[in-house]
Amino acid sequence: MNLDSYCPDKIMTAESAISKIKIGSRIFIGTGCGEPQHLIHTMVSNKALEDILIYQMLSFSLSRYVDEPSFLGRFSLKLFFISREMRKAAFEGKIDYIPAYLSQIPRLFYSKRIGLDVALIQVSPPDKHGFCSLGVSVDITRAGMANSTLVIAQVNAQMPRTLGDSSVHIDEIDYFVFHDEPILEFSPTIYPDNNVAQRIGHYVSQLISDNATIQVGFGTLPNEILLYLKDKRNLGIHTQVITDAFLPLLEQKVVTCKKKNHMPGRVVASLCMGSRKLYDYVDDNSLINLLPSEYVNDPNVIAMNNNLISISSALEVDLTGQINSDSVGYKFYSGIGDQVDFIRGSAMSKNGFSIIALPSTAQNGRLSRIVSHLSEGAGMATTRGDVNFVVTEYGIAELQGKSIYQRVMELAQIAHPKFRDELIQHAKKQHFIFADQLPPSEDDLLFLEDYKTVFNLRDGRTIGFRPLMSADEFDFRNFFYSLHEETIYRRFFYRKRVLPRREIQKIRVNVDYRKNMTLIGLIPIGGHKEIVAVASYAEESQDKYAEVAFVVGENYQRLGLASFMLKQLENIAKENDFIGFKAVVLKENRGMINVFKKHYPELVKIKDDGMEMELQMKFE
Repeated sequence: MNLDSYCPDKIMTAESAISKIKIGSRIFIGTGCGEPQHLIHTMVSNKALEDILIYQMLSFSLSRYVDEPSFLGRFSLKLFFISREMRKAAFEGKIDYIPAYLSQIPRLFYSKRIGLDVALIQVSPPDKHGFCSLGVSVDITRAGMANSTLVIAQVNAQMPRTLGDSSVHIDEIDYFVFHDEPILEFSPTIYPDNNVAQRIGHYVSQLISDNATIQVGFGTLPNEILLYLKDKRNLGIHTQVITDAFLPLLEQKVVTCKKKNHMPGRVVASLCMGSRKLYDYVDDNSLINLLPSEYVNDPNVIAMNNNLISISSALEVDLTGQINSDSVGYKFYSGIGDQVDFIRGSAMSKNGFSIIALPSTAQNGRLSRIVSHLSEGAGMATTRGDVNFVVTEYGIAELQGKSIYQRVMELAQIAHPKFRDELIQHAKKQHFIFADQLPPSEDDLLFLEDYKTVFNLRDGRTIGFRPLMSADEFDFRNFFYSLHEETIYRRFFYRKRVLPRREIQKIRVNVDYRKNMTLIGLIPIGGHKEIVAVASYAEESQDKYAEVAFVVGENYQRLGLASFMLKQLENIAKENDFIGFKAVVLKENRGMINVFKKHYPELVKIKDDGMEMELQMKFE
């Protein structure tokens, strides 16, 4: 549509349009990479404007002015999220931060709790029907426009036309300023330690299954994690912001959105921030739907996606599971943003859950990010009741439904090894755990990833096997008390009725994963995994033989689990220079004896007292 003929009075220079703004106005500016740079710079250069309040979700262009006294004397910045470029100004008190859930910011405008007079936005040129596109920034822009008396749009031919709910008719805009310029590009900070990012990505990928729909929060680390999802299939996306990190998954058809039950075949987001390559990809691409934040970030809408997995980051996590993601002590660092919306939405999603991913340390390893308590002044963005999985480069902690005692052990286990004992001592001081609680191993246990295996049952279910960890004490206890008396007798050779916590701790602490190893088999039961089998070996003497023992839950016996675990233990034992196993078995336990004979036809009976036998089995 030709605006020169349709509405010539609405077309003017930036200077003329900005001159329509009154002193004391409250101005909304479009978000992030979609902000109208030319209008912003023209507004700042207009010396007649004074006592102006600026509301913006994510601000970039104004960062070049915040150190100028003349600017701060005329403009007050109120931001819903603190960008990397604005962080220094936030620390120095030069801007004002408004804590708000992203889904609820539009409501602040519509309810007039935050009044607006002017909206400065950027759009693509109109199509033949008079519709412009908000392009890469839909998010809260529509709400800002709808609640402003005056709407000034920079029309930029370099703004991509995005689909979804980004269309704005020219009748909704008061003044047009035609000015072409490159759309702001955003390059995330390169994560300083690629090894840490790789390890975190490895653990996060274990939690994400094929056909899941994912959300990735704003930040460097969450975007790094996307690199490690390239082997997944048919992923969907429902997220706040699309960045260049998504492009490989889109281009390689890892993301297809075919298995989404809500808006199938569509990537759902609110804004794009990245390179020109990303903007060219989303331009007129029907796969990409950009919708307002009040829809995308509504927990009830998020929950409409089955298998929704939220991935976000944090500055620190305390031992009870409280999350700080917006401030470093009293200094505001980022914002609440979309984290709480998606954590709560994923919790309501069928088979959905959330992941908080963060490195275990800060300041080049001098500080632990797993802390005994949040730093003084730190903001608790996410409560301990909302958190599900926490991931560092040292593993995965599962907190949902866990007691404080269990949470302490889970989180201490994924803290940096040099801080684990200190965290346990703090927890004892606060009476979070028992006074005699033993700390997790201080080893880096990444090598245990090689010992994770899977056993497929005939009915299609899968049992995952991995080494016993310190956080498994409670589940180990539950497994013992789930066993029948006869099963316990065959394992311990007497009618053992009680397994005290102190004894479970001793079992766990004695596992050094080399001379002594315990594998547990876990099967999903609802949203949790229960132990159904345990296999272990322990160094017996200096003859390089290890004593081996098994116990399998009654519902999983005679399915081949013992044979499977025996083979896994043998592989691990060989790595640690053992030459064979020994086992003490009740003579009546024919099933276990047959398993040993099947694997070691040349086994030797070195003891037989009529009730039990001691067998020696040399590896090939």
